[in-house]
Amino acid sequence: MHEVIFMQYCCMLMRLSIDCKGCYKKLRRTLFNIKEVETHVIERQYNRVSVCGRFRPSDVAIKIRRKMNRRVEILEIQEFDDGGPREQPVDYQPSMPNGHAHVA
Repeated sequence: MHEVIFMQYCCMLMRLSIDCKGCYKKLRRTLFNIKEVETHVIERQYNRVSVCGRFRPSDVAIKIRRKMNRRVEILEIQEFDDGGPREQPVDYQPSMPNGHAHVA
């Protein structure tokens, strides 16, 4: 059986050492290859990286640490509600325009 795991959309701010142009290119390539990351911003002068997408923050940080062979520090994580339809209660009955409840 396949288990479906719903990941919440989140943005994560990390700090890692980006010393040279080679480190920057390797980090960029690594972020492009992580399929869960939808967008990213690399702030080279502040040694910060922001990533957004549907992922588990610890998994992405571990992938970056393994590929870059550098310490990754998670500074901030923001989780967002996807704004999708919310589940209605079982006994919920939508009302008709004339104010009467619809009986099925």
